[in-house]
Formats: sequence, C-alpha cells, structure tokens
Amino acid sequence: MTADDDVPSDLAHLGAPIRPMIRVHGGFANRMYRLDTDQGSFAVKELNLVDRRGTYRVEDVFRFERAAFAAGVPMPEPISAGRHTLVHRWVEGEKVPEAPVSAAYAFEIGAILARVHALDVEWTHVPVEEPTKRDWPELAGRAAATGQPWADELASHVETFLAIAHFVDTCERPGPVVLTHKDIRPWNLLARDGRPVVLDWELSGMLDLAGELGSTALSLAKGRGFDTIEPAVFRSVLDGYVAGGAALPPPGPGWFVFMIGGWLGFTRWNILRCLAGAEAGTGPDLALSHESVRNGVRGLPDIFRRLPQLEALLV
Repeated sequence: MTADDDVPSDLAHLGAPIRPMIRVHGGFANRMYRLDTDQGSFAVKELNLVDRRGTYRVEDVFRFERAAFAAGVPMPEPISAGRHTLVHRWVEGEKVPEAPVSAAYAFEIGAILARVHALDVEWTHVPVEEPTKRDWPELAGRAAATGQPWADELASHVETFLAIAHFVDTCERPGPVVLTHKDIRPWNLLARDGRPVVLDWELSGMLDLAGELGSTALSLAKGRGFDTIEPAVFRSVLDGYVAGGAALPPPGPGWFVFMIGGWLGFTRWNILRCLAGAEAGTGPDLALSHESVRNGVRGLPDIFRRLPQLEALLV
C-alpha cells in the first residue's frame, strides 16, 4: 500500500475517495494513511505482520476498542478490522509533546484508565511470558562488523543490557492483572480542547496493573530523558485513577519493569531491522529504526540506574 495506490478493495465500505490516500509518517511499528471519502475521513493503519515483536490479536483488540468507545473513552471511533488493516474515524487534535503534561491532563488519563479497567470484555488470548533475550554481546559484535552508527555505544553498555534482562525476568510483579491499553505514551495521545484522546490500541492485552500505571504515569511526567520528572504529574495520574473508583497496587520496582522490558524488546527489534540493512516493506522507516536504537542504547542504562529515584515517586 502506497500513497499513490488506488484504494484497496477491502476499504470499499468507507465510500468513494475524493482524493488520493496520503501516507502519514512517524509510526514506530505500523504504517498509517489518511483516506478522505464521501463518507468522511479515516485513519487506515497497515499492520506490520511480518516482523512484529509479538502476535497481533486483531479480533480481540477490535472488540476491546469497540467496548471502550461505547463506554465513552475518548478515542477515535473503531470502524473495521481486517487481517492487514485497521480503520478508525479520523480525529483532529494537537500532538502531545514528549514533555511533562499538565496535572489536569494527567488526572484525566488516570480516570480513563480506571474506566478502561472496569470494562467487561472477553479476551481469548492468555499471554505466555518468554525469557528475555540475552544475545546482546552477539548483537554488539554484528553492529561493529556492519559499521552501525551506534555500535560503539551499544558495545559499551552490553553488561548493563544483560543486567536489565535479568531484572526483567526476576522482578516480582504485583497483581492484579487487567485488560488494558499497555502503551499510553505521549506519541499515542492527542489533546483536543486540552483534553486527552487515546490512540493506537494495537498492543492492548493483559498486564499487571502496577506495570500499566507505572509506565503511563512516568511517560506523562518526564521529558525526552529522565532529567526532568515532575512528581506532581506522576501522582496526578494515580489520583485520577483512584478518583475513578479504582485501587492502587502496592509500591515497588514492579511498577517499572514492564516499561523497561518493553523498551528493551523494542530496542532489540529495531537493532535487528537495522542489521538487515534494507528498507523493509512494512513497519517503521529504516531511519526511524536507527533513531529508536540510539534512544534505547542511551536511555535504557539511564532509566535502569535511576530505579531508586523512580520508586521514590510511589511514596
């Protein structure tokens, strides 16, 4: 699917196009297009099923999205789901920068999570946790041999990446387990009249509550790195969650293991894409994969070193 292609036949239910479909750049895992027809504007997501980090549960995710939308969660209306495409109504809004949001915005996100976790939706997939990959020395060697621009930085942090993998596999994760979005970050949010709109539900699934709250609250309370973390914003997410009628799990490092483990896997996935050395037909552009690797190689050792500081946010 390209911006110059005719609209695929499986999108015919969206109406007659009034202009060519336009590629919207910047997706970290999938590719997205805007389609304007006589029935309105739609976000058409081309799913990357070739080299995903995990199996994408199309039917489960779409059913979950429909239930969340019906419950009043602020999000684009889910229109249809196929094996290769996911369609939503196009929503206009302001991008949320990777910087601390306002306390009021964070509070609303917490309340939204409480509403999402209260949904009664069947989820047919039981996740199976696999051991975290420990092939960082090999990846560093391949990066050096192929002249990757981040090879030296990766080599200098191999032992840290192995320690992170051990932490991810051994850290206790307090329950309960909930069905949730799993990826509420600034790049998956819009601000419409100053209020949140939650995008990109493809990674939805079962997750321990502490991991979801810690990942979400930290993402909204920090800047691009970890030098600027606003404790009041972090707490506002949790306050909104409690105000929404939900209860918080006990504090501990398990609040952050999901975020760290997910980032570790995402960095490794992008390293493999970069080592392949060719522009793939699906997923992020190669330049974006290189950027993601650089961010992970620099950011993961930093967040791992700051774990005691992050745990203090929970007190």
